[in-house]
Amino acid sequence: MSLGRPRKEKAHPQQQQYLKAVIAALQAEPEKLNIIKQNIAHYQSQAFLKRGFLRALERMEWLFEANLTIDEFCQQIMADDYIGNRIRRYPLIFKGVLDKA
Repeated sequence: MSLGRPRKEKAHPQQQQYLKAVIAALQAEPEKLNIIKQNIAHYQSQAFLKRGFLRALERMEWLFEANLTIDEFCQQIMADDYIGNRIRRYPLIFKGVLDKA
C-alpha cells in the first residue's frame, strides 16, 4: 500500500495530438513564437492566476531567454522533464498558434 500521492496519468490523446500539431506549426512557421509571447504577456497581466500557471509562464520565458533554435525549443516543450511537464500542463499558452490566419 502506497501512502504517497497517486501517480498522475499521461496527457490525454487529444492533448498530445494538439501539442504535436502546435510543434509542427511552430517548426513550419517559427514566427508563430510571437503568438506565444503575446499569450504569455496577456496572461501575466491578469490579476489572479493559479500559481502553477504562473510557473509555466515563467518557464516559457526561460526558454525564450535561452535563445534556442526552433527545434531545441520544440524539443524542450515535449521533453519529459520538469519544465516540459509544467508547460504542457497549460495548453492555453499555445492558443492561436493553430488558428488559420
